[in-house]
Amino acid sequence: MDSQLFTEKYRPSTFDEIKGQKEIIKRVKALVESKNIPHMLFSGPAGIGKTTTALVIAKQLHKNNWRNNFLEMNASSERGIDVIRNQVKDYAKTMAIETDSPKIILLDEADALTKEAQQALRRTMETYSNSCRFILSCNLVNKIIDPIKSRCAIFKFKPLEKEEITQIIKEIGKNENISIDSETVQLLFNHCGGDVRQLQNILQSCSAMSKSITKEDIKHFLTSIESEDIKEIIKLALNQNFIEARKRLLDTMLNHGLSGLDVVKQIQKEVLNLPMDDEKKLNIIERCGEIEFRLVEGSDDFIQVEALLAFIAKK
Repeated sequence: MDSQLFTEKYRPSTFDEIKGQKEIIKRVKALVESKNIPHMLFSGPAGIGKTTTALVIAKQLHKNNWRNNFLEMNASSERGIDVIRNQVKDYAKTMAIETDSPKIILLDEADALTKEAQQALRRTMETYSNSCRFILSCNLVNKIIDPIKSRCAIFKFKPLEKEEITQIIKEIGKNENISIDSETVQLLFNHCGGDVRQLQNILQSCSAMSKSITKEDIKHFLTSIESEDIKEIIKLALNQNFIEARKRLLDTMLNHGLSGLDVVKQIQKEVLNLPMDDEKKLNIIERCGEIEFRLVEGSDDFIQVEALLAFIAKK
């Protein structure tokens, strides 16, 4: 029985297999073929091919010996200056094994590195550029200090288009003998956007239960609220029925296993489509931004969504 994760089983191993990012892949492929790659900074949302592209670069540069010349570290779990000074520096200062090409160091989630660690990384990138190249992967490029950005070729990855997501779904469906109708494909795209990793995880979860995946199967794995539910909750709040709106929203969060961020994003999306004054819409959307920031900083989900509902209920 094949127990391999879809995210690894269907991870591209060549540039031609990578879906989306056509211009980026074209430029990166040319750099790899020249055997003279610069330090690189890949930015963009999760699950759209940043790590995969870095792995393909290592595989194409070093062929069968790529594992010995490639170091991958997650900067969000190892984010301090000591990691850069010790582990990264020790690896960077040795020459590549059985090749003239430089070793590759991938720092995933590099935007989680502290400022001090980034300063140390900048010096390491300068000192050991003859023996290795760095590929930094991040979600938010503005959290990377300017001296590092100036030393890297910056590539901004975009979420995949619907056509590319559909191709991936069809490929997995064919190989795994899974049937997926067009309505389900649309639902998957709406939920995952261009996030291939999330898409593959949902497909693997559903395929374990049935070889014919329907809209109803998918809904069990989606952490989203039906538009009608959120509209009703907002309308209750707008009509000053705060207690009922709060009860409905908290029940929905618990029943669907939703986070405060999920709720705030859905409210922000639905407010635009509701009949109310433009000024009221602007104020609610502005408050959604404040609540989202508080949640990211670690505030309590339930208290913050209640505060948002209270704001909507005020005239």
